[in-house]
Amino acid sequence: MLDERPADVLAAYREFFDGAESGGEERAIELFHDVAGLVPAYREFLRDHEVDPDSIRSLAEFRGLPLMTKDTYLRRHPLPRLCRHGRIDDSDMIAVSSGSTGRPTIWPRSLVDELHIARRFEQIFRDGFGAAGRSTLAVVCFPLGTWVGGLFTAACVRHLAAKGYPITVVAPGNNKGEILRVLPELGPHFDQVVLLGYPPFVKDVIDTGVADGLDWSSYAIKLVLAGEVFSEEWRDLVARRAGMANPVTDSASLYGTADAGVLGNETPLSVSIRRFLAGRPELASELFGNLRLPTLVQYDPGSRFFEAQDGTLLFSGDSGIPLIRYHIADEGGVLPHRELLDVCVRHGFEPVPGPPLPFVYVFGRSLFAVSFFGANVYPENVAVALEQPVISEQVTGKFVLETVEDDDRNRRLRITVELAPGRTVDTDAFSSDVAESVRHQLQRRNSEYAHYVPADQQLPQVQLRATGDPEYFPVGVKHRYTRQSPGN
Repeated sequence: MLDERPADVLAAYREFFDGAESGGEERAIELFHDVAGLVPAYREFLRDHEVDPDSIRSLAEFRGLPLMTKDTYLRRHPLPRLCRHGRIDDSDMIAVSSGSTGRPTIWPRSLVDELHIARRFEQIFRDGFGAAGRSTLAVVCFPLGTWVGGLFTAACVRHLAAKGYPITVVAPGNNKGEILRVLPELGPHFDQVVLLGYPPFVKDVIDTGVADGLDWSSYAIKLVLAGEVFSEEWRDLVARRAGMANPVTDSASLYGTADAGVLGNETPLSVSIRRFLAGRPELASELFGNLRLPTLVQYDPGSRFFEAQDGTLLFSGDSGIPLIRYHIADEGGVLPHRELLDVCVRHGFEPVPGPPLPFVYVFGRSLFAVSFFGANVYPENVAVALEQPVISEQVTGKFVLETVEDDDRNRRLRITVELAPGRTVDTDAFSSDVAESVRHQLQRRNSEYAHYVPADQQLPQVQLRATGDPEYFPVGVKHRYTRQSPGN
């Protein structure tokens, strides 16, 4: 028996039920000392970097600690040594994510971790959806299985029900037919229905329901989304088709990751600011240092402490594998609460009231992967498809991954491939061969793609370009295998 677990769980439940805050920035330093004392791999990591844990007492000293990455930390130690006391059995749940090579990454979890993350769901359901006073059917549309989204989300929302919110969970997963079968049976018995899933999949569910004559407006639909950046035009379009009363309060995006669950979440405040900035691209570019509009969320620094370095994000947070100054490689930055509100006021916009929490903005991992239906698609997954016999003779091996949005705000995975010098091919036939090869390799090597992306969306669009194409393959320029499309 694990003698300490019942006490830890009861303490976490008491904090959750009492609504106790997790603390401020000083919590990051407390977490550091706890991890340095109890996690064998981190003690070794600090020794290798000649860091004396007792010397870290201030936030400034904390910011000087070495960065964690998957390569420099997680993959260098056996899994149990990454956990407290060197024991993986202190966790009661395992989540698995696909890495860039298809090798699974293991993330232990516990009920205590779920209770910390449940606060983010509570903020959305309570402040945006008014779920404290409305009976709510929560329909979990994330994939179910070893992946992070579905089971973890269902557990967190059930904790809200245990706390007293009149919420009932049903979990059909990413089975569109099952979602549309159970919703008409259950939806009329509740004041509102919340769909939780990846943006393109949720849109597909709504569009299919519209085509089938489903009256979405009768269910008072709300949305909880995760995994991808979407435009405010996309939010408005989906809101209209779902009959949502107010996109600002009726939809919220999570900034989540397999590494540590939910890191932050949209609030009506952050959504209203993002919508204001969407109509002022020059101001948005000045704030975010990029022409693209990022996801903008608020976060609790006592739960997930963010830092920005060279245009990418670091965070520290507790979980089955505690992470200290973990370089997640997402492009983005941090904005203090008062600073961002002051910018809005100076430009004539008074945001809706909201929690006094800082903001983090995130563009995603555009240098390393693109996200499609919540699945990270890595260049390594695609390169092997171009290395197959017959195909490899016709191409240089260079390609560009991107997601593109059509006029109906649907996302497709597009791969632009550079033809070898002097090669001429039957464009349509060869494009089809490449697309089939890519789909086959993604299904084999990327379990997230195989299970997150609906079967009828898994065949990518392939376009061919001549050698040295100035738009995609300019000569003399370092090649980038991913790109962000306009509107992201």
